[in-house]
Amino acid sequence: MLRPIALSCVFLLASCAQPEMKTMMPMAHATLQAAASQTVSGMVMLQQMDGHLMLHAKVAGLKPNAEFGFHVHDKGDCSKADFSSAGGHFNPQQQPHGSQTGMNHAGDLPNLRSDAEGKAELKMMFPELSLTAGKANHILGRALVIHANADDYQTQPAGNSGPRIACGVISAGMMK
Repeated sequence: MLRPIALSCVFLLASCAQPEMKTMMPMAHATLQAAASQTVSGMVMLQQMDGHLMLHAKVAGLKPNAEFGFHVHDKGDCSKADFSSAGGHFNPQQQPHGSQTGMNHAGDLPNLRSDAEGKAELKMMFPELSLTAGKANHILGRALVIHANADDYQTQPAGNSGPRIACGVISAGMMK
């Protein structure tokens, strides 16, 4: 069972731990919904901090002991059953698809790795993403998508990661 309140508290405490901060740093979240015939569920919390975007994803209902492509997609629209309404990967600088260690789309995130119970967690900082509206690399209002297969980080334009099995729109603010 996911604990969105606990995640919100972690981010809130992290922002309070820095007394020199006079304003609350921008925060966002996405609730992941499963595609038909999938059991995926999850929450992604995001917070802008010191010029980086901190991302914390907790996902359940995945195939056990497997890897899954995980990306920011261009449109914040998960309305179609196959999530094709989310568009392609977020790529404002028109870069080739790739891993975090080389040339890549801004929306290329590391693969999620599930444990024996089909749960995955990812905590990472992304200097190339932002929650600040108006910046070319802002991701508010875009979608986070989990794919059925691992991203190979080579195949263009999307890493050969297969069908979209979960989708969530990135919304400003903390979980309610």
